[in-house]
Amino acid sequence: MAGGWARDGAVQDQIDASVEDAVELARSRLNVGESLTQCEECDGDIPEARRKAVPGVHLCISCQSALEEEQADSTSSNRRGSKDSQLR
Repeated sequence: MAGGWARDGAVQDQIDASVEDAVELARSRLNVGESLTQCEECDGDIPEARRKAVPGVHLCISCQSALEEEQADSTSSNRRGSKDSQLR
C-alpha cells in the first residue's frame, strides 16, 4: 500500500538502507589488530584486564568513553527520515 507519490516498497527500501548504514557503522567501529599497552590518545596505561576483555583495544576507558559520547552526539538524528531530506 503506497501513499502519495511514493512507489510501492519505498518505505521498506528506506528502512533497509537505514539498517545497512547502521550495520556498516557498527562494523567500522570494531577493534582490529593487537591490543596496545598505552592509550593512543593520552598515553595512559591500558590495564591488562581491559586488553584481555576487549581484543584490539587502542584507547583507555576514559578516552573510549569520550569517543563514544562524541559519536552518540553525531548520530542522534535520522538523516534519511528528516523533513529536510524529503523536501530536496
